[in-house]
Amino acid sequence: MRPHSGPRATYPERSETASGRRRWFIALSILVVAAGVTLAVIGYSKFSSADVTGEATGYEIIDGSTVAVQFTVERSDPSRAAACVVRGRSRDGGETGRREILIPADSAERIGVRTEVTTSKPPVIGEVFGCTLDVPAYLKPSAS
Repeated sequence: MRPHSGPRATYPERSETASGRRRWFIALSILVVAAGVTLAVIGYSKFSSADVTGEATGYEIIDGSTVAVQFTVERSDPSRAAACVVRGRSRDGGETGRREILIPADSAERIGVRTEVTTSKPPVIGEVFGCTLDVPAYLKPSAS
């Protein structure tokens, strides 16, 4: 048997392993893209449609440590209670007060709410941070 010389010795011949590796790479790439699309669809369907929303409609500075926030809550299922977080912010933009509010079940999909938030610095704005249908146990009325 004679040793290889010339280009064959320097550059290996194309083998089935190279085309096999290419097929594996393409198959794996398709699988990764399909998994990514599947995760994106699941994430979008889970997080895109809010079952409850809260939107501030106004605020009033009561004094140097209190802001009243007026907001509307809209629920897709008004028979379920909701919880909203309302906050006050100071001139530097920092959150200086926060309050969680129970929004009881109601017959109307959209209701107006007004609450007061006590702040640690003089407030300049009151706003709704967010709302959820997952009401914490400490906000639920206790059965007596």
